[in-house]
Amino acid sequence: MIGKDEFITLYKKYLEGQCTPEEIKQLEAYEDDMSMPDDSWGNDLGDRKKLFNTLQHKLQESIGYEGGAHHTWYAGRWFSVAASVLILLSIGFGLWKVSENRVQQQPVYAMAQPSKKIVPGSDKAYLTMANGSVITLNGAANGTLAVQSGIKVDKVQEGLLKYTTDDNASSEQTAFNLITTPRGGKYQVELADGTRVWLNSATSLKYPASFTGKERRVELSGEAYFEVAKNPSKPFLVTVNGITVRVLGTHFNIMGYNDEKAVKTTLLEGSVKLSYNAHEVLLKPGEQGLLNTSQTGFEVSNVDVDDVVAWKNGFFAFNNEDIQTIMKRISRWYDVDVVFPEQFKRKNFGGTVSCFDDVSQVLKSLELTGSVHFKIEGRRIIVMP
Repeated sequence: MIGKDEFITLYKKYLEGQCTPEEIKQLEAYEDDMSMPDDSWGNDLGDRKKLFNTLQHKLQESIGYEGGAHHTWYAGRWFSVAASVLILLSIGFGLWKVSENRVQQQPVYAMAQPSKKIVPGSDKAYLTMANGSVITLNGAANGTLAVQSGIKVDKVQEGLLKYTTDDNASSEQTAFNLITTPRGGKYQVELADGTRVWLNSATSLKYPASFTGKERRVELSGEAYFEVAKNPSKPFLVTVNGITVRVLGTHFNIMGYNDEKAVKTTLLEGSVKLSYNAHEVLLKPGEQGLLNTSQTGFEVSNVDVDDVVAWKNGFFAFNNEDIQTIMKRISRWYDVDVVFPEQFKRKNFGGTVSCFDDVSQVLKSLELTGSVHFKIEGRRIIVMP
């Protein structure tokens, strides 16, 4: 019997049409009943049983079940939709409202208005070489894109750029390259020292084609996940918004967008040292160092690292986050503009939802809380109470 994590992985393959007949059988045999998780339910969310019955009713409405001759079609469609509900609800990956005031109310359900399909991000990036030339990576063929002072720059596959040092590489400090992902884009790059970097949307990374000298230094704007190649004699440094992250070899995530109020560094493995002006702090695995624009020092807390790197694995994970922050992430990933009415009341949400093929599916999941609604006009999303 497959576990919950395996179920999610297989179901994503199923949606992409890549499941083998054996994998489809495993999905169909999954025995986790459709039930709302007790441990994540609060009284302020309304009657639990009534909510679940409402969801089931809406499922049946959405697939148009008529019975009889349509039974075979219905069963297949039901599996697809029910599997989505299993991901969103039964295995604890649902979205639920986190209300600061804890006001008792019965959720009201609405769906985002139909719109032209707005698809999620994909492998898109631009590489700016040391001489100023720009290569559109998603339009380039696989293979060697350039050679700089003996450093080969190869597009290994769609979404992955790799730097390789050969015996003819210059011993002098090489000029910097810049890789940039637009809104609605993501990419991976393997640097010359073997360090792997996953770039989220609207992110840029500046780095030398090869690392010489006593340290390895890069500059980041946006969000990225790093798996730094170990080299005790040559520390790896990342600078973002005035903060320096110093490591020897480790796995960590940095979120430092210019339009966010804080820079967040989360450690998954190894150790990192954060520095800002005269302030320093060491992080242990599972800890996050946060520096707000209004703070003078770092705030360290324990976090769920799986939530932090969910974006890398194709999920949105919200942990008591306000709707404004959530919509910024949706805006970057789907390349849409978001509009809030004046004096929009703060609403917080928690949970995890897959990055669906259409942004309207993510919005519908948020709307199930009954506390927020959306209207889509072209590539603009209007948030409504």
